[in-house]
Amino acid sequence: MLAAAVAASLALAGCASIEPQGDQSFKMEAPPLPPRPPAAENKASAEHNRMVALFDGEYKDPAAELYLNDILSKLAKAEDQPGDPYKVTILDSPIVNAFALPPRDLFITRGLLALANDGSEVAAVMAHEIAHLTEKHAVRREEEEKRAAVISQAASVIQNKQKGEEIQAIERRTIATFSRQQELDADQIGIKVTAKAGFDPYGASRFLAALGRSAAMRTSLIGQNASADRPDILATHPSTPERVAQAIAVARQIGAPGIGVADRAPYLAAIDGMIFGDSPTEGSVRGRKFLHARLGFAFLAPDGFSLESATKALLGVSANGNEALRLDSVKAPPGMSLEAYMASDWIDGLLQSSIESIDVNGAPTVIASARAGEWNFRLAVIRFEPTEIYRLIFATRALTDESEKRFRSALESFHRATPEEIRAVHPQRIKIVTANPGESPGDLATKMAVPDRQLDFFLLINGLEANAALHVGENYKIVVEEQ
Repeated sequence: MLAAAVAASLALAGCASIEPQGDQSFKMEAPPLPPRPPAAENKASAEHNRMVALFDGEYKDPAAELYLNDILSKLAKAEDQPGDPYKVTILDSPIVNAFALPPRDLFITRGLLALANDGSEVAAVMAHEIAHLTEKHAVRREEEEKRAAVISQAASVIQNKQKGEEIQAIERRTIATFSRQQELDADQIGIKVTAKAGFDPYGASRFLAALGRSAAMRTSLIGQNASADRPDILATHPSTPERVAQAIAVARQIGAPGIGVADRAPYLAAIDGMIFGDSPTEGSVRGRKFLHARLGFAFLAPDGFSLESATKALLGVSANGNEALRLDSVKAPPGMSLEAYMASDWIDGLLQSSIESIDVNGAPTVIASARAGEWNFRLAVIRFEPTEIYRLIFATRALTDESEKRFRSALESFHRATPEEIRAVHPQRIKIVTANPGESPGDLATKMAVPDRQLDFFLLINGLEANAALHVGENYKIVVEEQ
């Protein structure tokens, strides 16, 4: 239900961004590629820059980079055909992701580094991504998709439409199986390489289990909403019991638990102090409040909503999943009035008679209603600058006086952030602490700078199961707000 609520609001809104997106407001575009130079090396550089732009830029952390590049050097020596090591780029994104690009680029987000708990887990992730590249998985999948398209098209022409649709369904299942097998193959190759490099081969199964827990928590909070232009690793590399079981089986073929180096303490030291979650300059979620320091506005969601700052918008879902919201930004065509923009074709199901002009904290605003299927929508477009429009979409299953109050309260909370509000938002960072005698996970969780579910977040980022006990003298991650 949570996912459905978010999906409904996303589908009707089109794709836009908290950043103004230009005249074509309902089109989502990736950052443009630099001019394409003729040299292969320059082409690789252009693709590198494009990936960095898609994931909020590069995150500079010399200690973490040094640690990760050392792992890549060890992995390069352990490959069947040793070569030059890949070079890491840490991406300034809270999304959990990693990928490799030719010739020898490895990208990893700080979101993934926050989820991992030791060097062997990160080594397994990086070896897995390199395996996708060395085994030419992307090329083979593309060939499989082309083959499936030819078969499906031929079936539709030669046989009847129903038969063609049946064959299309079969081909889709074949491609899904093909992709799943590639994931399993990359897991197996990665585990063997990490073990050969001296790391604990069970790190892969631990990280896969952490991915599963992360997916469950994310769904419970806001629903899955990875965006199409930069999907997270949960969308492209699903963690399943099958993958975890195979990872354990492959590790057992290498040796019993306890072999290899986990490298926990050095890894935690390398990420100590790293930014956690959203960057304040790109918009910060603090409970129900969202503040974008660089763009200079703040917004408060209704009671009971969970917020997430996604790639192209701010998303929110109520606790029962019956209401959802989306806030994004577009560039209005020069000279277009808010009334004209509201009446344009940026959203389906608009009730033209509901369009009304109001004022929100000094900003000209137009509100309206729309309906699609079982969802009712309350809409607002706010002129923040002469050509800059913010759009608030509030979706509800039942349009009542109470839901109208929640929409109005959210709308009326939108305002220019004051200097005091901006100064009050500080980055959240990972802090490594040591467990003292008598301390429990609940004790350390109280130190977490998150508005709710502190214990759940503490267990998640430390790879701990419910009811786990702390080990005295062991290091653990907490999240603190920089003062």
